[in-house]
Amino acid sequence: MGTSLFPDSSNPKPLLVDGARLNKILLELAKYGRNDHGGIDRVSFSEADRNARQYVIELMKNAGLDVTIDAAANIIGRRKGNNADAKPIMLGSHIDSVPSGGNYDGQVGSAAAVEVAQILHENNQITRHPLEFVIFSNEEGGKTGSRAMAGEIETSELDIMTASGFTIGEGLRANSGDPDKLTKVKRLKGSIAGFLELHIEQGGILEKEGLTIGVVEGIVGIKRWSVTVKGFTNHAGTTPMTERRDSLVAAAQFIQAVHRIAKNMSGRQVATVGKITPEPGAPNVIPGRTSLTLEIRDLDMVIIDNLFKVLVKESKLIGEETGTQFAFDQFYLSKAALTDDLFRKVIEEETEKLGFSYTRMPSGAGHDAQSIAQLAPVGMIFIPSLGGISHSPKEKSRSKDIEAGANVLLQSLLTLDHQLS
Repeated sequence: MGTSLFPDSSNPKPLLVDGARLNKILLELAKYGRNDHGGIDRVSFSEADRNARQYVIELMKNAGLDVTIDAAANIIGRRKGNNADAKPIMLGSHIDSVPSGGNYDGQVGSAAAVEVAQILHENNQITRHPLEFVIFSNEEGGKTGSRAMAGEIETSELDIMTASGFTIGEGLRANSGDPDKLTKVKRLKGSIAGFLELHIEQGGILEKEGLTIGVVEGIVGIKRWSVTVKGFTNHAGTTPMTERRDSLVAAAQFIQAVHRIAKNMSGRQVATVGKITPEPGAPNVIPGRTSLTLEIRDLDMVIIDNLFKVLVKESKLIGEETGTQFAFDQFYLSKAALTDDLFRKVIEEETEKLGFSYTRMPSGAGHDAQSIAQLAPVGMIFIPSLGGISHSPKEKSRSKDIEAGANVLLQSLLTLDHQLS
């Protein structure tokens, strides 16, 4: 049996993380893939990613965890509980970055989860539930690890090329996974007692309002499409303007329509064209084919679908005007997820006990928690991002806020351990 959380019930002293050690872990992680701009290039499946993963594995082992890597290349550190029949409570995040990313997105939640494991280990604190501390793979490239747990990965995704130069399937193998056995990663709904994730806000609300903790109400759903615009390739010097079927011109009109329509609709939906490739891409050739991406996000999947229908209708009008044809192929889905009422309540209560200010808020970014929400109740804790900056070398969260978030994570875990069946 482990020691009691409150050794002296007349003067309870909550277990707290070692803030200095936690922030030192983040400084050490920042060395893997460090670039000249002060951020990191630690994209999934890169050498820097593999080296950082090995560093975290050693931290997990030092915290007394039984560490394995599943077929989706998720790193899982397990810790036994007192109740052999209890389902596991899961904590974690990711350590991969976007190209030229920052040192806090995903890393704060990952380092905090490892620090929670270390504190429990040092204090011989045994929970009722078994615990799983997870570093999810390829979060930035499509939440491959967490979506594999939810059974959401399509076979076609494995052929998608990543910024590492590997396809997702190749990258999983490089990171000790096995793309041929992803079905074994899938967890059954109800097999996990709950999931907690600490993350930076990636927005500016908490800092502007002078608050320490954000209690996440829900995570937006995301759908992405490959859009192909077909026109006619021809000589740029000899083809009159009135006879052109320029796919790039049609694509440009569509991009403007995406921005205009999403902006003018009521609600908080967002729509983005983030990539565009005209072909053949020569200065003296009219582009006969242009490829682009379309992404739509909202807390309500119905709103996403309705906006998409409007944009498809608009593309047909543009096609008629420009003599081009649009084709849409959906290649990514991440379902919107509301956080659990009990988890929100516990996070708020523990935040108050620790003396921190907080507010409830939605998450406009996607997270691993929304995949796990298909399987279990989830809770998410935000801490401030200075200037609301993220996915940038200038991304920054204060050391004291990181420590505060980790303590809320720890206390929420211990309380939920008693309250969950």
